[in-house]
Amino acid sequence: MSVPASSVPPGSAAPPSAAVSAGRPVPSSAPAPAPVSSRSAVPLGSGGKPRIGFGLLGPRRERHALSVDDLQALALPVGDDGMVIGVDAHNRPAVLGLNRPTAYDITLIGGLWTAQVLTLRAAATGARIAVETGRAHAWTALAQAAGGGQPCVTLHDVGRVPPQGASAGSPVVVVRDCGMRPPRGRVVSAPWQAVLTLLPYLSPVAPRLMEKSGLVGVQRVSPDEAAQIGRVMRLPRAETEALSTLADGVTLWCTARDRQFVMTQATDAETGLLGSARRMD
Repeated sequence: MSVPASSVPPGSAAPPSAAVSAGRPVPSSAPAPAPVSSRSAVPLGSGGKPRIGFGLLGPRRERHALSVDDLQALALPVGDDGMVIGVDAHNRPAVLGLNRPTAYDITLIGGLWTAQVLTLRAAATGARIAVETGRAHAWTALAQAAGGGQPCVTLHDVGRVPPQGASAGSPVVVVRDCGMRPPRGRVVSAPWQAVLTLLPYLSPVAPRLMEKSGLVGVQRVSPDEAAQIGRVMRLPRAETEALSTLADGVTLWCTARDRQFVMTQATDAETGLLGSARRMD
C-alpha cells in the first residue's frame, strides 16, 4: 500500500515510494535505494568473507559410506585401456592398449585369423591400420569391410609402406604380414605408431624380433619350437610344454615379467567375415 503524500512530515524528504505514488520525480538529494549486489547472494565463509567461486549452499545430505567388500564389488574387470583381445583363464576380459605415446613393437607367432581379429578391433578404437603384406588377397575383404566404408585399413606391398604421420589424434598400427623372414621395415614403431609383426612359425629372425618386442604372442607351435621360445622368453616349464597343445584361438601373451593365456572369441560380425578361429591358414 502506498503512503499518501500528505502523511509525510514537513521538512523531511519523501521516501521514494511516496514520490512515485504522488507522480513526482525523486529529488536528487533523496537517498537512492541501495543497489542489489550480486555479492549479497554469495554465501559467507569464516570471518564473514564471501566464498567466491563456490556458489550457493545447497541442501545437506548424509555422506555415502561403503565397506571394503562393497567397494571391491564396484571394480571393473579390466586393467588397462585399449581393445579387448579375449578372456583370460578366469573368464575376465584381457585388454591390450596399442595407442601409446611411446614406440611399441609386438610379435605374434600364430595364425592369420588372430592377426586379422586384432586388426579389426584396433580399427574400432579409431586407429588407422597399414597392412604390409605379400598376400593382399587374404586382406582385401577385411580392408573393404572395416570402417564402414571409410579407408581406415590400407594395404601395401612388402617394403612399400609410406610414412603414416601418426599423432595422438590419429594413431596408427602397422601390421606386417611378410612371411617367415620379414625384411626390416621402412616404417618402424614410433610414438602413437605400434608395429605388429606376424610370423606363421618360428623362424631364424624370430628370436631377434621377440627380444626387441614389448609384447610377444605365441599360439600353437611344435614341441621343438616351444622349447626354443621358452628359452628366449624364459618361460616356466609348464607353460613351455603347453605351447604345443594350445587350442585354436588361444594365445600366450608374454612380456619380460608377465604371462597370460588368452582365448580370443570372435563376435558374430567377425565370424561372418573371417570364419571361425583357426591356427592354420
